[in-house]
Amino acid sequence: MTRVAEAVLFDLDGTLIDSEPIWAAANTALVRSRRAEATDELLRSLSGLDATVAMHRIHRYYGWRGLDVPGDVAFVQRRVHEAYARGVHWLPGARALLATARAAGLRVALVTSTYRELVRYVLREAGPGAFDTVVCGDDGHRPKPDPAPYLAAMDALGVAAADCVAVEDSAVGVASAHVAGCAVLNVAPMMRSDLAHTWAPSLRHVGVAELRAALGDRAALTGPSLLSVVPHPAIAVQAV
Repeated sequence: MTRVAEAVLFDLDGTLIDSEPIWAAANTALVRSRRAEATDELLRSLSGLDATVAMHRIHRYYGWRGLDVPGDVAFVQRRVHEAYARGVHWLPGARALLATARAAGLRVALVTSTYRELVRYVLREAGPGAFDTVVCGDDGHRPKPDPAPYLAAMDALGVAAADCVAVEDSAVGVASAHVAGCAVLNVAPMMRSDLAHTWAPSLRHVGVAELRAALGDRAALTGPSLLSVVPHPAIAVQAV
């Protein structure tokens, strides 16, 4: 018997909104202010990380010692704040999936490493009632890839991990949701995490049926991806 999904837990950056270029630009501006160049390797490695964890990684990468990490976090946050104030850009299919999930009676959570001051821009555009609970990176729990953010969301919703699907783009986020016990749908255009149960190139390829299917017999998820039937011109869906 197929389990009916009780809750879908969404990551934010790179999953619902097109914010990765904004964070990359902010971090690049910081690095250039120190007369260095931000590499693609470094910027990719920051995906999904808490802002303070990401900043420590930047400092280690460049061998910066004794510098003001909180001040540098504030520098980056200000740049992102300015960009969000000009408007939040939703990824294709994101708002439609939020609406259809709500209409189908699923409980919906936002589980993000982004700090609440920035998340408020997204909540304002999403509208009242878009999420039943919101877990942010500065809520006091251990950050992703620790399972704590997803455990906090499930506790707030009053649901078990067996009844939750997490939707994530980054390996860090997938690991967090996986360890928390959720079924994980990895949304990424070119590659996927080995810890994800299923995969799609974009939220345009995901509906409530796919969310619910991810909560079926988990033994079946060791076979081909549940979304392998979705045609995509440039990407072959990988098996789990």
